[in-house]
Amino acid sequence: MAWNAPSRERRVLRAGHSSIAVTLPKPWAEAMNLRPGDLIVFDQNDDGTLFLKPAPVPGVVTEGTPFLVQARSFDTPGVLHRLIVGAYRVGHDAIEIRTDVPLTPERLEELVDATRGLLGVSVVSQEPTRVVLQNFIDPSKYGLPQLVQRMKMILVAFLEEMEEVLRRRGKSRRAPNLDEEGGKVLSLLVRQLFLASRDWSLARRIGSPDPRQLLEWRVVVHALEELTTLFGDALRILSANVPPKNDPSAEELGAYMAELKAQLKSVVDAFMHPSLDHACEVYHAGGVLDATTLRPLSPRGPLPRGAARPATLLLQRGAACLSLLAELAIDRAVAAGSETILVEAA
Repeated sequence: MAWNAPSRERRVLRAGHSSIAVTLPKPWAEAMNLRPGDLIVFDQNDDGTLFLKPAPVPGVVTEGTPFLVQARSFDTPGVLHRLIVGAYRVGHDAIEIRTDVPLTPERLEELVDATRGLLGVSVVSQEPTRVVLQNFIDPSKYGLPQLVQRMKMILVAFLEEMEEVLRRRGKSRRAPNLDEEGGKVLSLLVRQLFLASRDWSLARRIGSPDPRQLLEWRVVVHALEELTTLFGDALRILSANVPPKNDPSAEELGAYMAELKAQLKSVVDAFMHPSLDHACEVYHAGGVLDATTLRPLSPRGPLPRGAARPATLLLQRGAACLSLLAELAIDRAVAAGSETILVEAA
């Protein structure tokens, strides 16, 4: 779907006595927030094609200018980390940290930890009161569908690690790595959306040919963030409080994980490959999964021991997130308008 399928051809019009003009597609103009009187910048390629984009707005930071984070000192733990992550996620390539008081070893470790959790970012300059970070990723190389598929693999790995904890009755060895990998991909996803919202040509190259899809992708990323948090918390709880072998609630939890894993794969597939029939099947399966009652949540059953109850609560919240993604899969299939199905009345 591109621009709601308008014609790609534009007739050349006379403008005044000696000038000619062509109109711009309305969806593109709206996505670029263009108004009559705004300036457009043109670049001509060797093959004669033209590249155009809105002219820079006076007062707005231009590309290549470092985003400056300046303070007398960074005393509160976590603030510097979040500032760096935030600057990366909204699209800054260069981030400069300046302080009046030299950074403490704790804050330097926090800075390095933030850098380690962001794909493509490195420290390029370091002084006692000044540090410069630089991103080296080409955003056009990371498509939104590709990154969502990667997140699906990470979420599946979370569930498989939980299954392994229940099978071995031992602590998880992969939880920190999965958390770090999930955080990296999610931050890059958010960054891609911010960049795409400002550069329509980039949006098309990374998989969002219609400007209205960017909002849809943002909802998807939010759901993936929530799933990563829920699955990560459930894995840590199970790993820290491994259920005993004779705990029946743990067996039910393992079976539920298998169903949740299958639904996760189906939901992402339905979203990536719009089909109304498939999306409706996935949506129905999500409703069945939501209605599943496990022993840890049964009001008439015995209270479970160990970590089964809190882990189950977290995973059932994850099932609710998948239901939201299943709804989006239906919306996307309907928007594609490629097929019609008949639903029998009850």
